[in-house]
Amino acid sequence: MSLRKIGIFTLSFVLFFLACNNDDDNGPATLNTRDRAEQQVEDDSLLLDYLGRHYFNSSYFENNPDARVKDLVITKLQEGVTEAPDGYTILGDLLEQPNSILEKKEVVFRETDYKYYILKLRQGGGEGSPRFTDDIRVLYEGFLLDGQVFDTNLESPETFGLIGPRGIPGVIQGWLNVFPNFNVADDLGPNDVKPDGTVDYTNPGMGVMFLPSGLAYFSEVRGIISQYSPLIFKFELLQYYEKDHDNDGVPSYLEVGVNANNDLVDTHEKLVVIDTDGNLNPNFLDNDDDGDGILTINEDLNKDGDPTNDIGANGIPNYLDSEETKSK
Repeated sequence: MSLRKIGIFTLSFVLFFLACNNDDDNGPATLNTRDRAEQQVEDDSLLLDYLGRHYFNSSYFENNPDARVKDLVITKLQEGVTEAPDGYTILGDLLEQPNSILEKKEVVFRETDYKYYILKLRQGGGEGSPRFTDDIRVLYEGFLLDGQVFDTNLESPETFGLIGPRGIPGVIQGWLNVFPNFNVADDLGPNDVKPDGTVDYTNPGMGVMFLPSGLAYFSEVRGIISQYSPLIFKFELLQYYEKDHDNDGVPSYLEVGVNANNDLVDTHEKLVVIDTDGNLNPNFLDNDDDGDGILTINEDLNKDGDPTNDIGANGIPNYLDSEETKSK
């Protein structure tokens, strides 16, 4: 089952309008028949119960540069057993430890306070972390609380657009929140690409995310995923690719404003969607941001390949000022 197609989720009314014009980009239509806040309380209880009843092979990942997430084994405690075997750690016990590798995160999404959990097995040795506007290359496996695997790709990396070409998220909301917390793998060298074209990644960002249904598919049914199912993903973050959705020379993350929390990875509904020329086509999807008839990429008067460096007399970049470039 592919994660590429999900239900409608928008940056703003503008993107909602865009999304509704192409049903092929969206998952199955559903009605949120349960209250999100009430469902979140239930989901968090289920996740905490799972964490308290399961252990993993923690010693395998300690000071082991060759450890890969496919080798992670999460096991349920037998009835009446309260301690994990030697070399293993109960996930829930990590929540009580200072500076723990199991982090509780909180985010507001669709006017609901959500909690989710990230097990950080490895931060990642490369430079940089993806922004929610970027593409990521990952290995992953998704499974339910009962251990059933619903999607797996642990042998061959796959690339996902966190935000798709028309501004519609390409993945579930939880991925948008989790992956920017990790670095990518070590920078690739000439010896990392094998003769068959495959890549030998080293020291990738590696972990497990434990998501409530509200940051996943909520009321949708997806194969063996029933309505209101919390989901778990183990993953490796290999690379990310900075996106310029409209190919105007300005990275997309610079064309979407920050929200009240000054946090690009929060709820898209609180982001400031920038639309300089007011044509209902936000800047990150508009190749003429100021509507002056001159493409943004051609307003790079300094010819340095970066339109953001061309500042007019009024202190505004030329590509955002419909009068400035015309006067040149």
